[in-house]
Amino acid sequence: MSLSIAGKTAIVTGAANGIGLAIGRHFAEAGANVMFADIDEKGLVEELGAQAEEGNVRYFAGDLREKLTIANLLSATIDAFEQIDILVNAARQFGTTDPLDAEDDSVMGLLQQNLMPALRLSQHVARRMIRQAEGRDEGPVGTIVNLGSIAAYRTLPDLLGYSISAAALDQMTRSLAVALAPHRIRVNAVAFGSVMSASLQTVLRDRRDYREEIARGTPLARIADARELAETARFLASEASCFMTGQILTLDGGRSLLDAVSVPAH
Repeated sequence: MSLSIAGKTAIVTGAANGIGLAIGRHFAEAGANVMFADIDEKGLVEELGAQAEEGNVRYFAGDLREKLTIANLLSATIDAFEQIDILVNAARQFGTTDPLDAEDDSVMGLLQQNLMPALRLSQHVARRMIRQAEGRDEGPVGTIVNLGSIAAYRTLPDLLGYSISAAALDQMTRSLAVALAPHRIRVNAVAFGSVMSASLQTVLRDRRDYREEIARGTPLARIADARELAETARFLASEASCFMTGQILTLDGGRSLLDAVSVPAH
């Protein structure tokens, strides 16, 4: 099966920087039409401003926690490219939680940031994909790729909220995969360890020893480049994974094979 996504239309969220930006660029280079979506309009303009005026790249700025923003994103994508074939839910927020502080609202905040926009957008995009396929009884209809974390099944109390949101995203992936399978829409996810995201870059600027600490907790002894995650997302979005749905692929350099370590997964 082919890894080609040329001519497909993809929405990539969290696409103003880091991993989402890398995925969007990789998809565009592979010939897909890409709508880069993020709340950070300044970042989108700086990264894509000139490129987005024509060709296969556009961007959309808005807060996807708002239902109206999700509707506007879909409308902008249809206006630009006429269809939606791929959704990559890459928007996420990393944060710590005090597990003993009953006044700490970070758990709810991370669920609102990392889970609910992905769920709502997936539901809206799936309905659009189903409408697009009316009258076509064979062939794939669309794919959804969610970005999660190995924090979903690693026990790190300081990452309580982040871990809960990651675990919820995994269950969302499985549930939507079963619900959408009759419509020929596949849903998969990538649970990643330490990938060079925008948040990890910030941490490494403040703690230069952190890179070595992460490497010691990873059998492959390095931090992954965002491009490696982008290539995995492309595999899940392409026909190369055509009989795969409801799966959580682990991309962590072997980290989850070890006993628990104190290094947070970014």
